[in-house]
Amino acid sequence: MDITDRTVFIAGATSGIGRELARRFAAAGSAVIVGGRRTDLLDELAAEGFATVPIDVTDQGSVDRARDTILRDHPGLDTVVTMSGTGVPEDLRDPAHFSAAQETIDTNLLGTIRVIDAFTPHLIGRGAGTIITVSSGIGFLPFPLMPTYAASKAAVHAYSEALRAQLDGTGVEVSELVPPAVATTPEQAKLNPRALDLGEFATEVMDLLRADPTPREILVKGVLMHRWAERDGTYDELVAQRSQALASLPGRR
Repeated sequence: MDITDRTVFIAGATSGIGRELARRFAAAGSAVIVGGRRTDLLDELAAEGFATVPIDVTDQGSVDRARDTILRDHPGLDTVVTMSGTGVPEDLRDPAHFSAAQETIDTNLLGTIRVIDAFTPHLIGRGAGTIITVSSGIGFLPFPLMPTYAASKAAVHAYSEALRAQLDGTGVEVSELVPPAVATTPEQAKLNPRALDLGEFATEVMDLLRADPTPREILVKGVLMHRWAERDGTYDELVAQRSQALASLPGRR
């Protein structure tokens, strides 16, 4: 895709990967609208020159208001990125985990669907555009410490595949960004030395997005071991390795 002259809305771009990709799209020449819940961070990004809009992807009214604001001020919108996400460790032996599971599904899966539904009629009406969903390497190679996060991202992958098939012939393309672990803060880099550097990750993502046609899946090199674990026969071994993190749960050894 041509990233030099797009009008891009990124839901969930006030921090982390979303914020970095917003800056990369803008640096390439695209107009970027940043959406998020935290007004203080939206104010910071507005000071950088970004258009901003409050949005809570778990609230249908908030999503609808954000859509109306964006399409009023940016009727040429042609790219939507569903970046909003959350996930925490869960102990599946403790039923108290359910509230965390519910929040994760509501944000990662239903939030993705809400945002897509809000903008799909506009993009179809234009006869052209791009939807970029965001799943995760964990959706293909589960991290047992975060089971609902993995399930939600596997669901986003399946939904993206179905969405692409249903939008075939409309001029609207669907691309799925599949991040591995990315160190979005120095603290995260210390906690997970294997996590990719945010800047290096973003550079690789933007290079992949520039391809024509836009790849169906945006796969940086660091996520290939996750994406193709079953094909490569490494799935069981890698899940067993990742299961060692369960020892960090209270009462586990």
